[in-house]
Amino acid sequence: MRFARLLPTLFLVFLAGMAVAQSKAAETKKIVLGKLGQAIESTPIKASPKTSAKTFYKVKPYEYLVIQTSQHAGWLRVLLENGRFGYVDADSVARLPYEVEADAPAATRVPNAPLSRSGSAGSYVADRGLQYQGIRYKWGGTNPADGIDCSAFVKIIYGEIGVSLPRTAAEQALVGMPINRLEDLQKGDRLYFWSSSRGKIGHTGVYLGNGYFVHSSSGKGKVTTDYLGAQKWLKILVAARR
Repeated sequence: MRFARLLPTLFLVFLAGMAVAQSKAAETKKIVLGKLGQAIESTPIKASPKTSAKTFYKVKPYEYLVIQTSQHAGWLRVLLENGRFGYVDADSVARLPYEVEADAPAATRVPNAPLSRSGSAGSYVADRGLQYQGIRYKWGGTNPADGIDCSAFVKIIYGEIGVSLPRTAAEQALVGMPINRLEDLQKGDRLYFWSSSRGKIGHTGVYLGNGYFVHSSSGKGKVTTDYLGAQKWLKILVAARR
């Protein structure tokens, strides 16, 4: 079953909720919490840097973490939501070249759970994508100076956070964590659309939040934004990945 047919009614509810205006946050001093990491596989976060230690939390594949280096070989420190630290096997986490910042120390919500920063990388990708608006669309193009196609656009901005994606949209749609419900979409998630003329996935873009996405559009001849809730897009949306 295609993604577009999953819970269309819930998507309308989702869009209505996301349409609520958000107040502009006051400017505050930023602090660096650590580097962004992403779990390669399911792995436990331990209370201390040894396999026999108590398990605080079990990380799922593709889950994002805030990580810091550790004095213990083979281990990384993981920032938890209650301000404490856990330890994770360094080989089970991909280290991304992106610093995680915050306005203030995280408040305690779920004891011994990892601080979720999925929105941090996603927000960076979404904001970066918007900076490409107006870049010329070019079929097969991979250089922003000359023009880029849709999959090159997504590949380039994801490359900036250390994620190497395949060249084509159809190949990219096989990489990353699947998002199967429209209401679960977050900033920076990759969207994939079906091309009936080609009989496969033929277009991609990046979700911005509030029901909009940014993409390199052949129809408009440039990188631009569009409304995902429009039937033109919703009926051909077949996959989303994080």
